[in-house]
Amino acid sequence: MGLSIRNQLDGTVSAVTPGEAMATVKARLSGGQEITAAVTREAVEDLALAEGTVVRALVKSTEVSLATGPVTGISIRNQLPGRVTAVTAGGAMATVKVAVDGGELTASITREAVAELGLEAGTAVVALIKSTEISLATG
Repeated sequence: MGLSIRNQLDGTVSAVTPGEAMATVKARLSGGQEITAAVTREAVEDLALAEGTVVRALVKSTEVSLATGPVTGISIRNQLPGRVTAVTAGGAMATVKVAVDGGELTASITREAVAELGLEAGTAVVALIKSTEISLATG
């Protein structure tokens, strides 16, 4: 099965914290960063997610925000440092490719944001992803 989701990062589950309906799953990515995904408890059971399970983290490009430095005082758990490798701008929107340790992310952001942040190849950025916007796949 092919997927339209461009952002796919490999990792290994390092912790699962179950709740009544939802669970948080921490995974160590192949680049060494740790991410947190919030998924249903049913998904944890169906995918048999446990410490050591190999997973692929999937994130739509529209769910990746960019900052020009680390952000404090925010509830977004996932902050992956990287460097812009390419910017493709259209009339209103742009795609920004970001190299992170162990892979690449694509962010779909407004053209205005690209200009205001001064994003171009080589710019250091931090990719921000809410834990509820990360899906996990196994196998």
